Amino acid sequence: MTRPGGGTVTAPADTLFPPSRAEALRRLRGFVPHAGQAYAADRNHDAGPSLRENVSMVSPYIRHRVITEREVVATTLQHHSPDAAEKFIQEVFWRTYWKGWLQMRPQVWDSYLEELAAERSRLATENALSNSVNRAESGLTGIGGFDDWARELVQTGYLHNHARMWFASIWVFTLRLPWTLGADFFLRHLLDADPASNTLGWRWVAGIQTPGKTYRATPDNIARFTSGRYRPVGLAETAEPIRQETPPKPTPLKAPAQPPAAGPALLLLHGDDLRGDELIPPGTEIRAVAVAAAGHPDTPWPFGERARDFVNNLVADAVERLKREGQPAVARMQALSAEALRLQCQQAGVRTVITPEAPVGPIAEGLRRVTDVLSTEGIGVIQLRRTWDHLAWPHATHGFFRFRRRIPELLRQNGLIRS
Repeated sequence: MTRPGGGTVTAPADTLFPPSRAEALRRLRGFVPHAGQAYAADRNHDAGPSLRENVSMVSPYIRHRVITEREVVATTLQHHSPDAAEKFIQEVFWRTYWKGWLQMRPQVWDSYLEELAAERSRLATENALSNSVNRAESGLTGIGGFDDWARELVQTGYLHNHARMWFASIWVFTLRLPWTLGADFFLRHLLDADPASNTLGWRWVAGIQTPGKTYRATPDNIARFTSGRYRPVGLAETAEPIRQETPPKPTPLKAPAQPPAAGPALLLLHGDDLRGDELIPPGTEIRAVAVAAAGHPDTPWPFGERARDFVNNLVADAVERLKREGQPAVARMQALSAEALRLQCQQAGVRTVITPEAPVGPIAEGLRRVTDVLSTEGIGVIQLRRTWDHLAWPHATHGFFRFRRRIPELLRQNGLIRS
């Protein structure tokens, strides 16, 4: 729908992404018949907020592992050969690749947070910068496309992937705004934003992820892939890297934790993996389940109100699912709290907490803090790594194009195709 004066009327996030596993599965099953040639041909086209049939629209569910990457690929391969669905399968692996890349270079996330804090301090003292950022976030720049994308993002919690690239490029090279503030804008509003894909994607656009390479949005490209809806004028005609920076070399991944010896335990699920009950080792007696709706108070997450509401509702859905499946003593936790976990462990009579491993980001930091406190009281917290991550992350040592050569092997190792 269009509104007077231009722009678009978009559906709010709660109607665009109903927060349940049932909806995630319904949407996945409805899309996968089109995940082959049709997706490869049309995936880069952004026809507008009400026309999303060319993409899966399941990324917010994958981000919180309401459905898992393996589940998505397995469902896809029920309809297509690996070659026919190559482009879609690669898109699923992009998120895995970014996580593995950052997992071996956690200092990049820390550096982003430090740079973001410095830029936020500037906002408090530099009126010109603050006004420019406010205009950009409110969609008041006068740049065709960009303003509608800003409003769509805030209203729906979603942007087409190609629009994200155009938006980031215009933010950095045309508006000359700090990249960290743009990445923060996405983190606060995108329902599918995670620390790895969001941070590293913005770094790539700005020219500090892959040395010497940037992404420049052009009027012709935007016009082509929006079917002529937009052809913005005044875009930057050059896109030099914002600074010379060589990404750090990868460090070895920490070995995955070993499953606990058979015995009673408490299962902790969190916003990075709401299907972590799949990881319960055989012989483990789960006496209670806690599902955390937010991060640790010292590392607050989700970053924005819309994402917070979405995660809260996904957690409620997960709690109900676990109860239906017969898990004992299922409880919702407001945040990752050592005190709350200690109390639940005492009530359940257990000294072990099992939880899915969280990749680099606020949940991982929150789990570290909780683990440090509980360990002093003889309660162990064991983070179990998914096989999907264990197999793929070690290959994220260089660029994605080297990583993608490993995808057929990773599909075989995950039991998704035959040798």
